[in-house]
Amino acid sequence: MVVPPLASKELLCGVTWDSREVEPGCLFVALMGEKVNGHSFVGSVLSAGAGAVLVMEPLPQTDLMLARELGAAVIEVADTASALTDLAREWRGHLKGHVVAITGSTGKTTAKNLVRDVCAAGKTVVATKANQNNELGVPRTLLSADADTQVVVVEMGMRGRGQIAALCDFVRPDWGLITNVGESHIELLGSRENIARAKGELLEALPSGTGIAFLNGEDDATAFMAQQTQFAARGVEEVRFNGRPAADCLAPGQVPAAAVWAEDAFLDEEGHPLFTLCAQGFEGLEPLDEVHRVPVAMALRGYHNICNGCAAAAVGLRLGLGLQAVAEALGASLPESGRQEVLKTRDGVTVVNDAYNANPDSMRAALRTFAAMETSGRHVAVLGDMGELGDFAESCHRGVGRAAVCCDRLICVGPLSRFTAQGALEAGMDAAAVTAVDSVGQALALLETELSPHDALLVKASHYMGLGRIADGLVN
Repeated sequence: MVVPPLASKELLCGVTWDSREVEPGCLFVALMGEKVNGHSFVGSVLSAGAGAVLVMEPLPQTDLMLARELGAAVIEVADTASALTDLAREWRGHLKGHVVAITGSTGKTTAKNLVRDVCAAGKTVVATKANQNNELGVPRTLLSADADTQVVVVEMGMRGRGQIAALCDFVRPDWGLITNVGESHIELLGSRENIARAKGELLEALPSGTGIAFLNGEDDATAFMAQQTQFAARGVEEVRFNGRPAADCLAPGQVPAAAVWAEDAFLDEEGHPLFTLCAQGFEGLEPLDEVHRVPVAMALRGYHNICNGCAAAAVGLRLGLGLQAVAEALGASLPESGRQEVLKTRDGVTVVNDAYNANPDSMRAALRTFAAMETSGRHVAVLGDMGELGDFAESCHRGVGRAAVCCDRLICVGPLSRFTAQGALEAGMDAAAVTAVDSVGQALALLETELSPHDALLVKASHYMGLGRIADGLVN
């Protein structure tokens, strides 16, 4: 049911389910959440200029009258979340550019941002906002693109089998990029092989004859996914990337026709990667059989972002962008708030706020990067619980603790992180340097008395732990 028709023939300009994000002419989707009912905000979003509202329960007469007065449409459906997907499925058929889907256990959002920034060096681009990579964020990304947008970059998350396939069913990606296969979601999937099978659903969705798979040459799961999905037999092209010299990752004869890798890589004193970007086999880089090289200096931090940068470069080069333009875009790409965000307190303490999310792989990568940062003070790490590890939680937290011995001081927050503390002690860290606490407030109280000027502090945990409040408390 639609009540009443739009007053004009203007297209709706965007979609949101957050009443605070409503802009004139947009579509507001009223979702039924556990704590918030979006229908309660229909009156306010209409007053804010929403061009239409998508609802699944009858509205009060006052809201209907307001919609009629303002010339906005009220569209009633059986399920607003399903209707959002149906809208995206239909709009996908109008998109003329390349749709690039990205998934992986770690680095999805960073890789998505790098692909976005590289592609923007020569193309019009729309990409997933923040980490809106679920059944709501993915359709929103498609609906945010104009028909003539040249590249649509869609980040895809998952917790179990079938979820990537369900997203691909309406996204219909032309190209797919898998950053890596790690231990995220092992609680539900039970093994790394099952995680690889779930990520491989993206490869199975690529179109025969025209699809392109961008795969990590460093990851030992890549060969498994290739064998499981048999994408090459369907004529899907493979482009390989890795953050190390190709010879370190691939046996002779295994390099695909097109590949990107890094050589001479190191981190500067602040943890920024510097390396030589190498590419071979891309149209526009002639001769095709020769290796082409260009230096890259990234604003992001950590060795792991070298591989993410090579992944983004592979997409850009396959689009036909120049090697120098790709290198410059990689260097200009910046981290999002809460992801390797480097802040300074008034007392001169360097705070690395990486509290947006965490899993065992990203924890180890963050610790490695943090240890490489130069400081005249101590390296202090505050690590919190990691979620979705199930029966593997104890062993995974102990493993992170063993990696944390590179720090001078370790504060562990939360019940699971007590295993992190135990792992650090087992690896030889001084007991006086390891403390386990129950809350963010306790950790902050310790830091406020212990931190000295020139110390460096790393804050990292799964998002639900709220460790970002530590960075805020120290900086603000």
